[in-house]
Amino acid sequence: MKPWLDNSRIVQGLLAHDRSVLARAITLVESTREQDRRQAEDLIELCLPHAGSSIRIGISGVPGVGKSTFIEALGQRFLQHPDAAVAVLAVDPSSPLTGGSILGDKTRMAALSAHPRAFIRPSPSSGGLGGVQRRTRETIVLCETAGFDTILVETVGVGQSEVAVASMTDCFLLLLLANAGDELQGIKRGIMELCDLIAINKADGDNAQAAEVARKQYESALHYLGRSVPVLTCSALTGHNLVGVEGQLAEFFENARKTGVFDRKRQQQSVQWMDEAVRLLIEQKAADHAGDLRQQVEQGHISPLKAARLLVS
Repeated sequence: MKPWLDNSRIVQGLLAHDRSVLARAITLVESTREQDRRQAEDLIELCLPHAGSSIRIGISGVPGVGKSTFIEALGQRFLQHPDAAVAVLAVDPSSPLTGGSILGDKTRMAALSAHPRAFIRPSPSSGGLGGVQRRTRETIVLCETAGFDTILVETVGVGQSEVAVASMTDCFLLLLLANAGDELQGIKRGIMELCDLIAINKADGDNAQAAEVARKQYESALHYLGRSVPVLTCSALTGHNLVGVEGQLAEFFENARKTGVFDRKRQQQSVQWMDEAVRLLIEQKAADHAGDLRQQVEQGHISPLKAARLLVS
């Protein structure tokens, strides 16, 4: 960050819907430098009073399910409303060796990225569980401060822990495919107990009939789990039934607000954000002071358990 861009100017830029300031503010909160971390914490505190008015939708699914195409098509539907502004936080998997990431989501969402009321931010997962960047919560606050009323969080779909994306969004949409082990996939309790809406994508051409069969199988599996979750078929490529998906999302948020579920989820998100911040701070402090102990563990002079205990103490 340039030294002249202090937090007060960043907030002013965000409130003025300045995209370049938003991009740089996100870079700031994703930084691991101690100085940047401190500035980022102060920045988020300043932004919180201006945030919280968006709807937050998490979208997950296995690689190849068509998440990017689906998000672009759904985002364009949202943007048909003249006052809508959509931010997409797309996370690409990081290399465990180099930490690098391709960050190709902007190329896969060319039409949406060119829209004047859309903002797409690809970020590396950087080891975050559930395929979400470790600072996604902070990025959501920045996007809300910048006036985006719909936040779409795309995960890498690695199946590690969808709890992560569910804990920072209001609605968790799961994308699935037909002919992908539907009967077995449908009874995996973890992800099926988290999702609020299921959409079986690529339900076009020869896949249409298989997608309808899969829809019925998932409905049966959810009934077995005691859950009532809408299951739809759609095609992001052709636009088939995207209006149905949009309608189900609107109904979900209307009911959530009427019943108080929306407010309770936001309260839970705040507590989970605090818990995650504690874990990150501990990891960062540990990484800053672990050098000598790591060397002793490598040389066999101390056990990993004892080194961990010494480091925490």
